[in-house]
Amino acid sequence: MTVGIAVKYALILPDGAADEPVGELDGQTPLQAARTPNIDWIASNGRQGRVVTVPDGFSPGTAVATLSLFGYDPRADYFGRAPLEALAQGIEIPAGSQVFRCNFVTITDGIMEDFTAGHLTQTEAQRLIADLNDDLADEGCHLYSGMSYRSLLVTAKTPDGKTDCTPPHDIPDQPVDHHQPRGPAAEWIRKVARLAHETLKNHDVNLVRRDLGENPATDIWLWGQGRPGSLEPFASRFGVQGVVIAAADLIRGLARCMGMEHIDVPGATGFLDTDYAAKGSAAVSALDTYDLVVVHVEAPDEAGHQGDVAAKVTAIEQIDEHIVGPVLERLRNDDKWKIMVAPDHPTPVARRVHTNVPPPFCIAGHTVQTVLSRPLSETTAASSDLQVDPGHELMEYFLRA
Repeated sequence: MTVGIAVKYALILPDGAADEPVGELDGQTPLQAARTPNIDWIASNGRQGRVVTVPDGFSPGTAVATLSLFGYDPRADYFGRAPLEALAQGIEIPAGSQVFRCNFVTITDGIMEDFTAGHLTQTEAQRLIADLNDDLADEGCHLYSGMSYRSLLVTAKTPDGKTDCTPPHDIPDQPVDHHQPRGPAAEWIRKVARLAHETLKNHDVNLVRRDLGENPATDIWLWGQGRPGSLEPFASRFGVQGVVIAAADLIRGLARCMGMEHIDVPGATGFLDTDYAAKGSAAVSALDTYDLVVVHVEAPDEAGHQGDVAAKVTAIEQIDEHIVGPVLERLRNDDKWKIMVAPDHPTPVARRVHTNVPPPFCIAGHTVQTVLSRPLSETTAASSDLQVDPGHELMEYFLRA
């Protein structure tokens, strides 16, 4: 590939890194408490502000928020999370079919005890899926394995019309009866869930997990549904050739839908144990070839959902040291460059769910003038005069301003 323009761009997406003040951190947020000299350099030597990534009427999910950050208006361009994940996996969706995100979860006494089913292994998930495919065939269902507890369900049997489904990570420790689907497909979804529960309750995989003291996969939970759609290619929209480095199927699928290339990085897991240094190294190398390099890291979001303050602080520090630092050093060797660090949404550790509070971001580069010479924080960003609403306009500002 021939580089089209002289400016080099990097976009770092620390998923869910924004937060609220935490008592354990003496009233600081994890972003404030973390040691982040590189992110703070960007904020102090550039601009910081807030961005409305989730339009009114949308749930604060990664799909909608990241679509905004990539410069697409969710009100016009969003067609569901599950179809994007299917695209990442190369799953062919038959005409007229709908795709659901399907989590293996642990429901105990009617309570969503664990929306990851104890992070069951890939091998365990595949065994469960094989038996579910046999038992749910009469309902027109076919499941595809994703990563660990994450899978997809494809069906042509759901009726048309909008059905509201709550993501399982939005209801930790809450009664599931209060969050059942609503709409034309609701009864079908509940029926499939009941049938799946019968398959799972005495499955060998779960018997072993119980013996080991691990959370069993008691149920499946369907959400994030949609039918395949398309997006205007990113290069056509912005005149920039980009590449994405991400482990999460959602981000990989979004990249593919935008016509952006993707780099697989060994050791990138989409969890807290991801290889941060490998991602950073891949990003630095990619800047030799591409105009824009995007690095997505799921770890802060995972820590937020787990309510693990220490893990979230550590994840943010790892991103700063092993990804932002090397990428910033590489860019500063060029005459024309820009870098942006932008969480998609907050995932407060106290709440363990996403919120729609506009997250902070910071930008530095050869054309960026310093306004607030302070480290990045939710509070400082909120006091900035740079408040981007609607959020999909931020990409144009980043590339052109």
